Amino acid sequence: MESSIKMKLYSLTKRQFVLVFVVFFSCIAACAVIGLAGPSVITSEAQSMKALLQANKSLATTMLKVDSGYLSTFSQQLWLTCLIKLKGVQEGVTFKLKSNVNVQILYEASDNSYKPLSLHFFNHSREVTCSFSGCDEFVVFHLGYLDYHSYLAIVTMTNLNMLPKGVELDDVIFTFSHYSVSFSEVEIWFRFVFIVLTFMVSCIYANSLRKFPFRDWSIEQRWMSALLPLLLLFNDPIFPLHFLVKSWVPGMFESMFRATFLAAILLFWLCAFHGIRVSERHLFSFYMPKIMLVGLVGISAFTLTTWQQYNELRDPAYQSKLDISNFTGFKIFFFIIASIYLVYLIYLVAKAYTEIKGLPYFDIRLKFLTALMLVVVVVSFIFVMLRYGRTALQNNFIAELETTYKNTAEFLMFYGLLNFYLYTMSFVYSPARNALYDSFFKDNPSMSMINDSDEEIYKRKINSKTSLTSDDEKY
Repeated sequence: MESSIKMKLYSLTKRQFVLVFVVFFSCIAACAVIGLAGPSVITSEAQSMKALLQANKSLATTMLKVDSGYLSTFSQQLWLTCLIKLKGVQEGVTFKLKSNVNVQILYEASDNSYKPLSLHFFNHSREVTCSFSGCDEFVVFHLGYLDYHSYLAIVTMTNLNMLPKGVELDDVIFTFSHYSVSFSEVEIWFRFVFIVLTFMVSCIYANSLRKFPFRDWSIEQRWMSALLPLLLLFNDPIFPLHFLVKSWVPGMFESMFRATFLAAILLFWLCAFHGIRVSERHLFSFYMPKIMLVGLVGISAFTLTTWQQYNELRDPAYQSKLDISNFTGFKIFFFIIASIYLVYLIYLVAKAYTEIKGLPYFDIRLKFLTALMLVVVVVSFIFVMLRYGRTALQNNFIAELETTYKNTAEFLMFYGLLNFYLYTMSFVYSPARNALYDSFFKDNPSMSMINDSDEEIYKRKINSKTSLTSDDEKY
């Protein structure tokens, strides 16, 4: 039976235990307050085609030209959305309007002339729902990275003159949207701050454990030594390459780093709740089933989040709704695997509480692990519901304009929650002040039980249960 190092968690009083959570929530609240005072995420510029329409021309048949204006390197991405305005729609009437949208994207060259980004038009159908209050806005195209400082879109739409009786086309409004320069600067600085903090916490945590042999580390301490470097990648140390390299590669690495870290968190929860009650953790029997389950969740989530970005490299006007059969099938697979993971996690938590409830050391480890996990899960769930609502289960959940951050607070809350979650665990799981002293006297029978490891206490409990069972069988 392996031994473990005495952690700060064991020596915390109730007041200190509450203080840890107060500091954790205070840091999250500080991120929210700073974010609410921060700049807007998206900058938009709307252009009315009716105002620019020449005399004796019709909006339904005219080729429309939309200029993006000057774009900074910090604009990051570019969206063109379209809003069709109708007049004559009766109150309570709802109908579908389907139109074929052809778009050609041109960029401004160094000689101030516009040259085509692609030699052909991108042709896709768009279907929107129209009512008395107006029609739904839809995305015409999306550029995941910007090679040039100005773009011109040439758009033609068909079937706009095939409207219900009494309904007329009033206006077509195009809106160019991109990340604001101020938000990009805030994002760079806060990512840098989180990277520096994570590096410092990682060094302090590693230094606190270097005096102890690896075999004495608890499963939480071992996992923290892996999660902190992954958190460093999650904060994306190569993020400035988005502005220095005009390529899709930095965005791919960002998605990969994020998916890897989140998958590691999911794997940590499974291993921690299972490993806290077992000491023999073999690769194939203990880790491999969990790695396969979390791997399927991580790969499917990574595929869903990069599906649209990958297709947009070939076709900026691509929308996941157009590939609905493959997209929906993969999304159903993701939700099935995620449900299996959730059921398995609940089973491991219940099993852990059943077997080791009331044991010294184990009890406090289990309660702290569960409490902090529930905080992260509940806050994340509330964030997703407030941010996406019912669209989390719809087809526009991935990669459209509405899936970007609404404000700086959402960005800081998301990154702050996960960063401070690991900072808190690294503090409570680091060795206590007298941990090294206690390790020298572990085998001294005159020492109290406080110098025994939690695994040794658990072993004594199991042995006592086995002994009682054997005695009962004799009688």
